[in-house]
Amino acid sequence: MSPSDTDPAYPSERNVIEPGCERCPALAEHRECISWGTGPLEASVLVVGEAPGPGNTDADRWKGGNWTGKAYTSRHSGRRIRRMLERVGYGDDAYYTNAVKCFPADPADPTSNREPTPAERTNCRGHLLTEIETVDPDVVLATGKHATTSVLAAEDRELEGFIDTVLEPVDCERLETTLLPILHPSYQDVWIGRLGYEPDEYLAAIGEALEELCGPVGE
Repeated sequence: MSPSDTDPAYPSERNVIEPGCERCPALAEHRECISWGTGPLEASVLVVGEAPGPGNTDADRWKGGNWTGKAYTSRHSGRRIRRMLERVGYGDDAYYTNAVKCFPADPADPTSNREPTPAERTNCRGHLLTEIETVDPDVVLATGKHATTSVLAAEDRELEGFIDTVLEPVDCERLETTLLPILHPSYQDVWIGRLGYEPDEYLAAIGEALEELCGPVGE
C-alpha cells in the first residue's frame, strides 16, 4: 500500500467551545453533532474548512464531522487533508476546524448540504476567532473559497478571485497570523492542473510554503 493510500492519524479528542450552541436555529434543527475542532492547541498550522457535510453513517469511524463531532473526519475530504499535512511533515502540528461548525442541510434535501448563510457565518465566527486566538498559529490554512472568505471577513476584507490567491500568503494584522489559501480537498483534482501543477508538485508547494512561514519542520 502506498503512503497516499494509508489512513492518517484519527483524532481522539475535540475542542468544545460552546456545548449545545443554538445560535443558528436551522443548523441546530438538522445537525447530528456540532463538529468541533481537533488537534493540539499549540499547533503551528490551523486548517479551516467551510462546514461539515452530511457525512456517511455507513462508513467506518470516518463518518464525517456531522456524526463524529470532530472537524475534517470524513472518508474523502477529512482523510485527504490530514494525509496531505502528514506527508509534508505537519501531521502532528496541525489543528483542524471549520468556519461553520454545523452541517447546513439543504431544505429541499436534508441529506445534502447547502452553503451557510452570511448570518450563519457571522454567528459562528466567534468560535473560529476563539480557536485562532487560543492556538495562535503561524499559518491559517484555508481550504477552498468559502473558508478563505470567512477568514478574510474577520479582517474586514473581501475575497477577489479565489484561484489567484491559492498559495499566496496574506498577512492578517487583526488575527496576528498569516492566511494561506489552498484548494479544497474535494475539488483539488479538478483544479490542480489548471493551476499548472502536477499533484506531487502541488503538495510540495504547500510544504514549501508552510516551511517558509512556520520554519523548518521540527523546530
